[in-house]
Parts: sequence; structure tokens; C-alpha cells
Amino acid sequence: MNASATLLPAVVRPAVEDRRWLSTDHCAGPVLDLLGWTIVDTPEANVHATSPDGRVYVGWLPEDAAAWKRGILWQVRVQPTDGDAWVQEFGLHTPSEAVAGFLAALVAHSSL
Repeated sequence: MNASATLLPAVVRPAVEDRRWLSTDHCAGPVLDLLGWTIVDTPEANVHATSPDGRVYVGWLPEDAAAWKRGILWQVRVQPTDGDAWVQEFGLHTPSEAVAGFLAALVAHSSL
């Protein structure tokens, strides 16, 4: 089967400047700025935040030895009002902006 070029979808390639979010400097800013929760810094440079109701914990763990051994930079722990607690972890190569997007969707679409 041959398809004419006019029937095929156009290939769209974003400009390089539109892809800067794909790389990150692994800073906690995009996530912590989004949350606006009380933040606790540790002397080791790890950062912890808990939702006002205490049901969501977000940890940025660049200096946590146990997390580092497993390749984890971010940990999100959730205790829903109904249901089992769960944990989502993000590795060293996950952009902070992607973690922020995950948390934005979680907060916007859940009844935590």
C-alpha cells in the first residue's frame, strides 16, 4: 500500500529552545515553588515538605545515602483518606519539572 505524502501527518519538531525543560539542573525549586508547603532543610542539603493536612510528603534527597544507592532523588509518600498508602520515587534523571507536573496533577485531581 502506498500513501501519498499529502495524506501522511506532518512531522513537527520543536525548536531547540522549546526543549530546555528536558534537561534540568536537578534543583528542587520547580517542585517546592509549586507546593508552597512548609519546607524543612537538613544540614545534609536534603529538603522535606509535608502537605498542611499531613497526608502527602515530598522529599528531595540528593544527600540521602540510602536513596542515592537506589538512584532515587525524589520521594513522594501519600496516605489517602480512603485506601492504602503508596510511594512514588523518581530517579536521578527525572527532571524536577516532571516531578512538579506529577504533583500538580496529584493535587488537582485527588481527594487526598
